[in-house]
Amino acid sequence: MNLSKFHTFLIALFFIFLTVTVITHPQASFEASKTGLSMWWEVVFPSLLPFFILSELLIGFGIVRFVGLLLEPFMRPIFRVPGVGGFVLAMGMASGYPAGAKLTARLRQEKQISRVEAERLVSFTNSSNPLFIFGAVAVGFFHNAPLGILLASAHYLGNIAVGLTMRSYGRKEEAKFTDKKTFSLPSLKEAFQALHSARMAEKRPFGKILGDAVISSVQTLLMVGGFIILFSVFNRLLSVVQIMDVLSFITNAALTLFHLPSKLDIPLMSGMFEITLGSKLVSEADAALLPRAMIASFILGFSGLSVQAQVAGILSDTDIRFKPFFMARVLQGFYAAVFILLLWKPLYVALDEPHQSVFLPLNDQGAASVFVSGWNSLVALGPAVTLAALAVYVLIYWHRLSAKIKKG
Repeated sequence: MNLSKFHTFLIALFFIFLTVTVITHPQASFEASKTGLSMWWEVVFPSLLPFFILSELLIGFGIVRFVGLLLEPFMRPIFRVPGVGGFVLAMGMASGYPAGAKLTARLRQEKQISRVEAERLVSFTNSSNPLFIFGAVAVGFFHNAPLGILLASAHYLGNIAVGLTMRSYGRKEEAKFTDKKTFSLPSLKEAFQALHSARMAEKRPFGKILGDAVISSVQTLLMVGGFIILFSVFNRLLSVVQIMDVLSFITNAALTLFHLPSKLDIPLMSGMFEITLGSKLVSEADAALLPRAMIASFILGFSGLSVQAQVAGILSDTDIRFKPFFMARVLQGFYAAVFILLLWKPLYVALDEPHQSVFLPLNDQGAASVFVSGWNSLVALGPAVTLAALAVYVLIYWHRLSAKIKKG
C-alpha cells in the first residue's frame, strides 16, 4: 500500500468513526452543535462582518493601495512584505481570527502580493481580538482583569516575533522569480495617484461593489460557522468516548518536559482543538496562575485546529500554502508562552505595586467593566445583527438571481 492510499484509508476511517460516534451519542452531538452555533451566532458573525465588508470596500476603492504605499518603507525592511501588510496586520489584530487570512487571500487574488509574500503575511496577521482576550478570557474565565494586559501583550508580541522569524521564509524561491528592488520613501502625491488609479480601474458601480462585499463576507462567515460547529462537535465527542484522555498523554509529556503542572494536560489538549473551550478549562484548572497563564497564552497563539481549518478553507481559493501558516501557529504558541514568563514580573506583578506600574489606570474596576460590558453587549445584540445581515444577504442574492433569470 503506497502512501496516498494509506492517507485515503485514514481519512475514510476517521469520517466513519465520526459518523458512528454522532449516531451513537446524539445528545452530546446536539449540545455541542448548539454551543458552536451560539458562539458563531452571538459573537463571531456580528464581530467580524463589519470588518470584512469594510475591508472589501477599502480594497475595491483603492484605499488599501494608498495605505500600502505609505507603509512600504516600514513593512518591507522589517517583515519583507509589501506595505499593504500593515493594513492587514492592523485589521487582523482589531477584528480577530480569521480576518488576517481573509484579507491576505483577497490581496493575493488582486495580485497585489506574491505567493511567498502572502505566506509570510498570513503567518503573523492572524490574532485574537482584544475584546476576546480581555472580556472573555481574562475577565470572563479567569475573573482577573489585570491578567488581560499580560495575555494581550504576550499575544501581540508573539505575532511580531513570528513576523520577524518568517521574514527569511521563502528567500530562495522568491529569488528565482523576482529581481532585487530598491525602495525609496514614497510621497503623499504618489500614494494619492495610486489611490486614484485604482479607483478609476474599478468599473463596478458603488451598489455592485457594496453588494459584492456583503455577499463575499457573509459566505466566508457561513463557512467559518460550519467549521466552528464541526469542531465543537468533534471536540465533545472525543471527550465522550474518552479519546481525549488518551491523547492527553501527549500533552502530559510536553508539560512534564517544560516543568509545568500535569493537571493542565486535558485543558491544553482541548485548546489545541478549540481556543474558547481550552481557555475556559485552563482557567478552572487546579494550578498556580503563572503556568495557567502560560498555557492560555499558548492556546491563544496556536489558535486551535478549528481556527486553522477556517484559515485553510479561506486559503483554498488561492495558491497560498497552508503549511507555513501551521508552522507559524506552533511558533506563536511557544513565543506567546515565553513572553508570559518574561513579562510576568514587569507587567502583572507590578500591577500590585503602583509606583512601578505604567498600566495602573487599566487595573481599576472601571476599565474592567468596559471590556465586560462590551463583551456582554456583543453577546446580547449579536443574534439581531446576524439575522439582519443574513436577511440583507438573502435579498441581494435573490435580486441578482432574479436578474440573471430575466436576462437568461
